[in-house]
Amino acid sequence: MKIAVIGAGYVGLTIVCFADYGHNVTLIGRDQKKIDTLNSGICPIYEPGLDEILKKNIDAGRVRATVDYTTIQDADVAFICVGTPSNEDGSIDLSQIKTASEQIGEQLKQTKKYIVVIVKSTVVPGTTKDIMQPILEQKSGKKAGVDFGLCMNPEFLKEGTAVKDFIQGDKIVIGCVDDKSYAVIEKLYECLDKNIPRLKTDLNTAEMIKYAQNSMLANRISFMNEIANICERCEVDVKQVAHSIGLDKRIGPKFLNAGIGFGGSCFPKDVKALRALAKSKGVDSTMLHATLSINEQQPSRLIDLVNSTIKNLKNKKVAVLGLAFKSDTDDMRESRSIPIINTLLEQGATVKSYDPQAMTNAKEIFGDKIEYAANAEDCVSEADVCLVVTEWDEFKNIDFSKLRCPVIDGRRIIDPQKVKDAGLIYKGIGWKEN
Repeated sequence: MKIAVIGAGYVGLTIVCFADYGHNVTLIGRDQKKIDTLNSGICPIYEPGLDEILKKNIDAGRVRATVDYTTIQDADVAFICVGTPSNEDGSIDLSQIKTASEQIGEQLKQTKKYIVVIVKSTVVPGTTKDIMQPILEQKSGKKAGVDFGLCMNPEFLKEGTAVKDFIQGDKIVIGCVDDKSYAVIEKLYECLDKNIPRLKTDLNTAEMIKYAQNSMLANRISFMNEIANICERCEVDVKQVAHSIGLDKRIGPKFLNAGIGFGGSCFPKDVKALRALAKSKGVDSTMLHATLSINEQQPSRLIDLVNSTIKNLKNKKVAVLGLAFKSDTDDMRESRSIPIINTLLEQGATVKSYDPQAMTNAKEIFGDKIEYAANAEDCVSEADVCLVVTEWDEFKNIDFSKLRCPVIDGRRIIDPQKVKDAGLIYKGIGWKEN
């Protein structure tokens, strides 16, 4: 099939995985410099495996990037993968969604071909049906479900494992306006494992599934972080608690790692959006509010541990290991490192940081307010205290014998005994000996 993708961001770029199965993918964006970069085979984001897929299929002629929206006229399907950032009240900003719908509608008007428009962007229930469909119909002069298809096909991609999640996901959700639209999308996904469940729903349900899933996962994280804070006061190790309850088949082990909170492009934004939607519908979303509240407070728990170890941070050297919101990505959006570093600076500390992938993005946020190390060893070499903020594997194997400072573990990835054996102080979120 010929696939057009409006929006060459994180989700849009992952659509190029279809090219590995023989489909032709055209990425459509507005930034000519970014388009030129893509066409040269360079992936603008760090996502394991994606750069190889992009380059291989550009070289094979199955992937290209352009600023020309007329490409849509020749497509079989057109994915909308534009951003839906948060407004000040937490609701989603639909400006890019509306613009993309207008642009696609104008191209639909110019062709007699039956094209299925697929909404991949995360939007609250009612957006595709009540906002996007009218725009598409008005601009094209055509009818959804008759002259063109319309589907909501949410993504369930984790940064750091997006390629695997695309190819071997838990499910494929297809919300559709009619059976013909569904048939086209079902055919598109035939290339993937037949054992992956295909779930056919209406448009609103597909939208809600995405928000409910992300909010549930975020809730598990906040719940375990609250448990971790209680564990510290009761001289209990939260990791033992999490392991034990995770063995209950009704609960399972995933997303039970206590730490300094969640970040990234999805969880904070999506929980806020669902809370705003609930408010607009007159529903009291107490649990969603608590999930966000705990997450906002949790970075301060790491600062508390620092302050209980070093009484005055003024002019103290603080090593921050990890800047990205999670490992295996360079994404700094809503990263818990940001409020942590800002608080350290407010308290007069000198901050030196290191991250295997996020250094460039961090410099755009902090500028020259902090120092940037060449590697982890350089970062901690002269520190008065070392903070572990992102769960990169390489931080687990630091030679603690070379350190001369306390280690404060915000992700509980360090073996406390190794730190103690080196004669150093160890403290961590949910650690029984804090």
